[in-house]
Amino acid sequence: MKILSIETSCDETSVAIVEDGRKILTNRIYSQIDIHQKYGGVVPEIASRNHVTKLPYIIDEALAESHLSLAEMDAIAVTNGPGLVGALLIGLSTAKAMAYSLGKPLIGVHHIEGHIAANFLQYPELEPPFLTLVVSGGHSHLVLVEDYQTFKVLGRTIDDAAGEAFDKISRVLGLGYPGGPAIDAAAKNGNPEAIPFPRVMLDKTQYDFSFSGLKSAVLNYLNGKKMKNEAVNPDDVAASFQLAVIEVLVSKTIACANSIGMKTICMAGGVSCNSLLRKMMGQAATEAGMTLYYPDPILCTDNAAMIGSMAYYNYINGEESDLSLNGIPGLKIGTRQ
Repeated sequence: MKILSIETSCDETSVAIVEDGRKILTNRIYSQIDIHQKYGGVVPEIASRNHVTKLPYIIDEALAESHLSLAEMDAIAVTNGPGLVGALLIGLSTAKAMAYSLGKPLIGVHHIEGHIAANFLQYPELEPPFLTLVVSGGHSHLVLVEDYQTFKVLGRTIDDAAGEAFDKISRVLGLGYPGGPAIDAAAKNGNPEAIPFPRVMLDKTQYDFSFSGLKSAVLNYLNGKKMKNEAVNPDDVAASFQLAVIEVLVSKTIACANSIGMKTICMAGGVSCNSLLRKMMGQAATEAGMTLYYPDPILCTDNAAMIGSMAYYNYINGEESDLSLNGIPGLKIGTRQ
């Protein structure tokens, strides 16, 4: 079964063709990072306009690269949330028009579920159940994947997502946007033990995350140095901040897996590309006797291949959308369409 999938939830315009939920035939991604860098973050209106102009060409590129025609597609899939509503609607409008004109099934896909499914593309042997840490610019979730259609959120951020915190600290340090790769690179030249930033563990909500306090601690440190006219080493700040985030992510993930007796852990989302997170999670999983999976970096960022993978499992389990499918910015994980 060949599914053409579209992802436009934020600032990547992506089109993929995925076969049977596991094999990528093509995965074209147009990134707008260069456009949004000057603003220090994604400008929704600019992102939407670029989706409008680029999406038709990305579709043509995907078909050309795969040597397939639209008539050979078995279904059309699209992200319908969560995300920026204007951006979502560009992909949805295109996918619905294609499905209607071709007489093909339309499959709506939850963006976070797509990130989780990216691991299916990387690891043919991977099957539910497993625990997934989803960490990106907008999400920090611990999700128990009971089967291909059943997702149980065991922990989530109560304020800022990990990726959002990376972006903010990167901006104040003058390291640029996107913050994740910038912090990761700077931290390699810094001392992670230089500054004792707090680790927020939230004992009352054991597996939830909070990074706003850490963000404030970094800002207070920088403001204090400025008031005293003392020098700041940005690499040390980046390294110390990064370690504070990663230690919380790793410790809560392993503790959550232990609490439910889960020996298989996955990671997904843009922040799962972080080199220290991969290293520390790998070490912790090995020590706990767990198996860790995470996709290649290209499948961690927003891409349509992950949407095509999840769409396959939606479809074979009887989940097909109609033309009333709408973009839902705050769509909850596990919400079936």
